Amino acid sequence: MTASDAVPTSCVSFDPQDDSLAGRGDDALPAGTVAAASVPDAADRLDARTLAALATRIKAWGRELGFGAIGISDTDLSAAEAALAAWLEAGCHGEMDYMAKHGMKRARPAELVAGTLRVITARMAYLPASTIAGGSHESTPSDSGPGDWRARERSRLADPMAAVVSVYARGRDYHKVMRQRLQQLAERIERDIGPYGHRVFTDSAPVLEVELAQKGNIGWRGKHTLLIERDAGSFFFLGEIYVDIALPIDAPVSADALGKTHAGDGAAIDADDVIDSNPEGAISRARFDGQLDAGVGTGSVAKGGEEGNANAGANAKAAVRPVARQAGAHCGHCTRCIDACPTGAIVGPFRVDARRCVSYLTIELKGSIPEALRPLIGNRVYGCDDCQLVCPWNKFAQAAPVGDFDARHGLDRSTLVDLFAWSAEEFDARMQGSAIRRIGYECWLRNLAVGLGNALRADAGAALAKPDRERIVDALRGRADDASPLVREHVQWALQATSLCAVDEQRKAGSDDEGRSN
Repeated sequence: MTASDAVPTSCVSFDPQDDSLAGRGDDALPAGTVAAASVPDAADRLDARTLAALATRIKAWGRELGFGAIGISDTDLSAAEAALAAWLEAGCHGEMDYMAKHGMKRARPAELVAGTLRVITARMAYLPASTIAGGSHESTPSDSGPGDWRARERSRLADPMAAVVSVYARGRDYHKVMRQRLQQLAERIERDIGPYGHRVFTDSAPVLEVELAQKGNIGWRGKHTLLIERDAGSFFFLGEIYVDIALPIDAPVSADALGKTHAGDGAAIDADDVIDSNPEGAISRARFDGQLDAGVGTGSVAKGGEEGNANAGANAKAAVRPVARQAGAHCGHCTRCIDACPTGAIVGPFRVDARRCVSYLTIELKGSIPEALRPLIGNRVYGCDDCQLVCPWNKFAQAAPVGDFDARHGLDRSTLVDLFAWSAEEFDARMQGSAIRRIGYECWLRNLAVGLGNALRADAGAALAKPDRERIVDALRGRADDASPLVREHVQWALQATSLCAVDEQRKAGSDDEGRSN
């Protein structure tokens, strides 16, 4: 199945690499950039050999700036237009009017920035090193230390008192980090070749980020609609530089590099090979590294441990067949992401209905959260990582190369009650420089009220110790008369669970009495 015939390319999953979040901003040029059409044609000054050498240098400079990968693509996204239009027509974007505002400009880079010939897409890991045992930089695999960070994240989801914030939002606002580094890359190019037309984007204009990244061969679109790469998982940000220089594109790669093993069986490596619950079929890190082509992904050469891996590099060079990355390229038969979605928002492979997505409900939606969906949100108060946590490829997720994404203000370990106690002033002060601040204090309290209500509803309160239950009820009652009608509504809904707890306690007391009488 290809991206062109099955993928609504702006499906929303609300990770910061997601297409839907690229386009909320105005059309104004970010500071320090210029429209591509405003400078002389750079093609007149650069021949093919110079451009090829420049592309190589751009990728090296990108690595120096902390980007895990740089891809270069053309601007032809015409194959994505029909699916995008159908997705919008179906209303899957919910109340995100900005998704439809720009029409097909999202799929036409040269219409967004006149003169654009190529798109440089950059990828940066955001998983904090402190979250990964033993991880300290982007080249460190997440399974290199003791324990499993994904298991720890899932354990917090199972704790009704915990306030779960999506990993990407726990640290500094990624818009600022990515934009600054992309701008540095753009300026480094200018110092090398002189003035050229360019524009930097990080969720600041209508851009089909995942589609462009897939064309640039730095990953493939997973069934949850996010970009995945075999040696990096999916916990990374994406950003782009639109340029007016005809750099060589990264589309043609070898079929071997796209996933053929060199252990003598010729089998494709996909998610089925790395499923954690299948130890015999699960691929080890050492074997995985040995099966990657020397010029792609981690750049690893064969490491031994599997017969035939020693000839990996030679075999790869012997069979080069140009192919393009496709959606689901290495997902195999795996549907873990679809099955794990708490609200059923992933309605099929490569298709998300935003109206049911936890991230839409807790971030994009400004009004009341539909009552039928509130219990399904659980304790997720800002965003949702469930589809990524279960993805087998995130066994190889990388640690962030910078400290900016480290959790701040205890957002990786806070409780619902603690966060619900913040005043408006505390929220503004602590969320300065955070992506969370943009939803505002009112929606922050709304989300927390839903989480608190769900904590009370967990097994009708049986999952909570009595002191914890009392803390939750007291916190909710303290905001029962909040000035915001939105907050009051969700607090009242949450407090309705106290009657469920009372009924449960009466039923339990009755059972105890009956047992004593017998």
